[in-house]
Amino acid sequence: MLTTQTKRDSTAKYLTPDAKVRRSSRSVVAPKRLNFSPDATDNTATKKKKTKTENEKPEREMIKDEDAEDVVDQPAGGHGGLSEYELERLENIRKNQAFLSSINLLQAREDLQQTTRPKPSQRGLRSQVAIKEILPPRKSLRLQNKPSDQFTLPDEPKNVSHHDLTSVFKKPAGPLLMNPINQDENFKLPRQLLELFSEDIKERKRNVDLKEYIASLKNMKISEDCVAKVVKDRIFSVAFHPCSSSLLMAAGDKWGKVGLWNLGAEWGDDGVLLFEPHSRPVSCLAFSRFQPTQLLSVSYDGSLRCMDVEKAVFDDVYDVDDGLKTFDFMSDDCSTLVVGNWFGDVAIVDRRTPGNSHESLHSLNTTAVRCVSVHPLQMQYFAAAESRTVSIYDNRYLKKTTSKAVCHLHGHALSISSAYFSPSTGNRVLTSCLDNHIRIYDTSSLTSEPPLLKSISHDMQTGRWLSNLSAVWDPKQSDCFVVGSMRRPRRVEVFHESGQLLHSFLDENLSTVLSVTAFHPTRNALLGGNSSGRMHVIYS
Repeated sequence: MLTTQTKRDSTAKYLTPDAKVRRSSRSVVAPKRLNFSPDATDNTATKKKKTKTENEKPEREMIKDEDAEDVVDQPAGGHGGLSEYELERLENIRKNQAFLSSINLLQAREDLQQTTRPKPSQRGLRSQVAIKEILPPRKSLRLQNKPSDQFTLPDEPKNVSHHDLTSVFKKPAGPLLMNPINQDENFKLPRQLLELFSEDIKERKRNVDLKEYIASLKNMKISEDCVAKVVKDRIFSVAFHPCSSSLLMAAGDKWGKVGLWNLGAEWGDDGVLLFEPHSRPVSCLAFSRFQPTQLLSVSYDGSLRCMDVEKAVFDDVYDVDDGLKTFDFMSDDCSTLVVGNWFGDVAIVDRRTPGNSHESLHSLNTTAVRCVSVHPLQMQYFAAAESRTVSIYDNRYLKKTTSKAVCHLHGHALSISSAYFSPSTGNRVLTSCLDNHIRIYDTSSLTSEPPLLKSISHDMQTGRWLSNLSAVWDPKQSDCFVVGSMRRPRRVEVFHESGQLLHSFLDENLSTVLSVTAFHPTRNALLGGNSSGRMHVIYS
């Protein structure tokens, strides 16, 4: 007789299906783990490998995930437990890597990471370490039971004008000694410097064929030794000395300093001597063509001085309250000057007259005169860059209050930075404007409105921390000019008056914007100054 327990067991066995029990997939396929997963372990994979012998292992294919840097074990002919999304993702990664390799983007990224920006040149002015003054220890008067000192503050000045503030920092009138501020007090100017300034000036080279000129530009190079810090602050003006035996240059900076640099010299700081004849930006520099031992400089502080190497002084040529901006020579012997200021006036200065005043002062129809340029052949004419136009005046018909211009060069939309007559003939006027255009006008016949020959699109937006770009003629080639550029990589560009780009100077040593540029009058040499006080020389 069957017991109750036996009946229960037989009923359970009858109701149980004969199929195999479904097991969890966790014990069969190991989940995919990424390297950055916090709970990534290899325990499951290790247990799975131990359950099979080496002879029972099927062939394996290794699929490498380039993005996750993880390797997944996949059996041959199967998916290895990966979902359809994961397989599609790995395939996309493989295709992307193949595409990047085909365009060499990965190699370009590695090369870019390896290249580092070159350090600025350490040649030139040395950084002077400030000597800290040691003061006696301060003692409290309260702890010493002493009464406090009674100090009375001076009365605040009333109705202080801009002239009063400028005169506080302005250099005293009269000649100043040429004592370099980057040398000791007992330093004497080297005799070789006077020999260079006294060198006979050769005649300027005539215009050559355009192909020959382009070939000469391509031969000009720059090296690390051709970059030096000449002044302490941003460069506003540069000039080449006309001597041909050596490259002697001058630069004026933001705070009234004038630096001389002789490339390859051993005196001073790598051939650099620094002077301080002014107190505000030195906006214009020019060597005298008649007396090469003299360098004239004009400053915002209202002073125009002449550095005379023979006398070793900075003579006081012209002095006003403030606001001088530009000047040019109006005679072959460089004794007569036309000087423009920020208030729309031009002054005629004769250096042969005793004193530091002008011969005559004339008001133009503008608020400011940013640049003046005298006609090289007919020196009674000069071009003045005004607010948004360039006017050509005749010195013989200037008035004290309102002067009438001979002709006007229209077409500028914004402020004009510079305007220069072509060096040998004066048949062209080259203008630079903040409307991102360089223009060339035909001034062979001074009609009321000279025609515009060419307008070249050029980025002129330097911002407030860089000096304005100005296109200047090459004195050896009267139909070509040079200008700095805002394009990257940094460069200096030379154009023909037809608008053709003749050559671009590109080099790893040209890593900054050279706002102020100038060509040598006799040699194949070009210089440029940047906002940190460094000068770059390109020559052959």
